[in-house]
Amino acid sequence: MSHAEDYEGTRRDFIYYATAGAGAVVTGAAVWPLVNQMNPSADVQALASIRVDVSGVAEGTQLTVKWQGKPVFIRHRTEAEITEARAVAPDGLIDPLNRNANRPGLEATDENRALDEAGRWLVMMGVCTHLGCVPLGNGAGEFHGWFCPCHGSHYDTSGRIRKGPAPENLPVPVAAFIDDTLIQLG
Repeated sequence: MSHAEDYEGTRRDFIYYATAGAGAVVTGAAVWPLVNQMNPSADVQALASIRVDVSGVAEGTQLTVKWQGKPVFIRHRTEAEITEARAVAPDGLIDPLNRNANRPGLEATDENRALDEAGRWLVMMGVCTHLGCVPLGNGAGEFHGWFCPCHGSHYDTSGRIRKGPAPENLPVPVAAFIDDTLIQLG
């Protein structure tokens, strides 16, 4: 065997690898725009997370903000509202799950739905779980929480469905306090 045959084999291998590498680069360059178009647009990314200043929300009132195209209720609850919500046993509820994205799959106790440990802040999506209406708040309905007048769903002071056709509690989105007066959604 001559030394020239070893050289030809190595050269042939190089040409195969170079061609395969160039093909991979060209394929990647052609496919990238198609994959990149599936990424969320800048306006959607901007809405993925918002910060809400709650320093002006007085006890016993709520602030409604729009996040991801839907209303979000941020309620600064009174001691009476917290006491009323915490007195409800979860086993008697229509929906026994907390529906809290921060702590999913737990019982629907008020402690598992409130944003803070003391229960002063409640953050919920403001969309009725029956047909997507926006419930009325500020003590509306038979349970002093929220009431959807479209079909008669009543939610308590913790946003749990207590009466009517709605199948689930009002969902709690991913939310956290950044500092004493700033809540981040998403």
